[in-house]
Amino acid sequence: MRKTLFQTLSLLLSLTLTTPSQAQAQAQAQAQAQEPTTGQLSVELNKLEAGETTCQAFFLFRNEAGVSFEALELSFAILDTNGIINQLLTVDAAPIPVARTTLKLFEFPDISCPQIGELLLHDIPECTPQNAEPRDCYPLVTLSSRAAVPLIK
Repeated sequence: MRKTLFQTLSLLLSLTLTTPSQAQAQAQAQAQAQEPTTGQLSVELNKLEAGETTCQAFFLFRNEAGVSFEALELSFAILDTNGIINQLLTVDAAPIPVARTTLKLFEFPDISCPQIGELLLHDIPECTPQNAEPRDCYPLVTLSSRAAVPLIK
């Protein structure tokens, strides 16, 4: 029996579709991208330095989470020396490469360094590992400070 052109094309198409081993490899890659990371992302307030009209904050990010982060926003409440919230500030810390320590400089406007009593990380509004869906990274983050100002959750 003669095969029609349609049957031949259908057969060729079915042969080029994903094989079971390819499908399994794709499923494993997707599962790994969605797996929670096992390490931590350490955020250290290394020092505060006076700017002209700002306070410059130097942060070290030590990424031991096992993935790079293509998006990472941190939202801070800056408390004065009396414990009163002076301002809320969201900073964009991305990108954060995997297995590296990265220095980031952020400016806190309209406040001098001696006026800052404490920095509170109150939210991480955006956190997206590279080639993955956004996730809640708050549990991954550990905080420390070498400055006279504590950095807390």
